[in-house]
Amino acid sequence: WTTVWTDGLTSLDRYKGRCYDIEPVPGEESQFIAYVAYPLDLFEEGSVTNMFTSIVGNVFGFKALRALRLEDLRIPPAYTKTFQGPPHGIQVERDKLNKYGRPLLGCTIKPKLGLSAKNYG
Repeated sequence: WTTVWTDGLTSLDRYKGRCYDIEPVPGEESQFIAYVAYPLDLFEEGSVTNMFTSIVGNVFGFKALRALRLEDLRIPPAYTKTFQGPPHGIQVERDKLNKYGRPLLGCTIKPKLGLSAKNYG
């Protein structure tokens, strides 16, 4: 491998997620809660999509993981201030879809995760 001057421009260590704590799940053998933090420089300002893709990506599809669940997501105020927000509110979306009195799920249906269009359509 040849080292070139551009290798020093970015350090991948700077962008690594860091697991800063691991706790056992009370009453559950071989189950743990991991606390992971990422540097803000990793994320494009104002992009919720970029943030979620970077954090979650396709990790739920890894065969090596028997069970994985995202329990909580804490976003620093400095980053949330970069979001412009939606062009209109939830009521406009409900009116367009004619769906009221229930949560709206906005995601790609992935059968391998247990979601089906029948249940979430």
